[in-house]
Amino acid sequence: MGKVYTVVNQKGGVGKTTTSINLGAYLGQFGQKVLLIDLDPQANATSCLGIDRHQVENGTYEVLIGAKNAVECLLHNARFKISLMPSSPNLSGAEIEMIELSDREKRLKTIVQSLTNRYDYILIDCPPSLGLLTLNGMIAAQDGVIIPVQCEYLALEGLGQLTQTLSRIRHGLFPELSIRGVLLTMFDGRTNLSADVMSEVQKFFEDKVFSTFIPRSIRLAEAPSFGMPISVYAPDSSGARAYRSLAMELMTTDGVKFDPGQE
Repeated sequence: MGKVYTVVNQKGGVGKTTTSINLGAYLGQFGQKVLLIDLDPQANATSCLGIDRHQVENGTYEVLIGAKNAVECLLHNARFKISLMPSSPNLSGAEIEMIELSDREKRLKTIVQSLTNRYDYILIDCPPSLGLLTLNGMIAAQDGVIIPVQCEYLALEGLGQLTQTLSRIRHGLFPELSIRGVLLTMFDGRTNLSADVMSEVQKFFEDKVFSTFIPRSIRLAEAPSFGMPISVYAPDSSGARAYRSLAMELMTTDGVKFDPGQE
């Protein structure tokens, strides 16, 4: 059975989609079978992989409301070495429609469980909110959540709310929910601020913080406009090296055997 991780933070602009895409692409380059589920109505992960969100007819929305089978809605990109369950603006109405459905908080979990035998890694990219979609994403995270944290003080303020939400889910719906790792993003080694935020996050989450951190990178910011992961757009950039390192760290701590030279 494959690993299932949900990338979550209710604050926008912290690097959730960037992390989901680029971590997934590098896991794929290291020979892992990877599925990215776009659970965000903004469909940024879908667009960043070169797919027009407005042309998506079968995706996360249709699967969640039961109109389509999950396998029917999967796309595979051999060049990027990643599969995708795409999103579309239609997903914005799913939270209202799902209210009437049974086990509305666990619909994605059931869908993901039907796919884990097909993939080594399933990554779920959540919207920047703590609504029903994100709740579905966290309950589906059988191996834990990955929390990107931007290296600025405002990002720290939202962590308390997120950890409280995780605690409530553990007590009410999913006792096994865990934090797989906290990822520091947009790190700028030239500033004291980044170092201070890193210190505070490490103090709060201790050994849950990934050793790898993601630097500020112009190339990372440019890649989505070209519809490519950084591994294809600028493989020699600092951002690419960081996400490659993150993929290696994740696989190593997961006990996955891989060849560091395989790409």
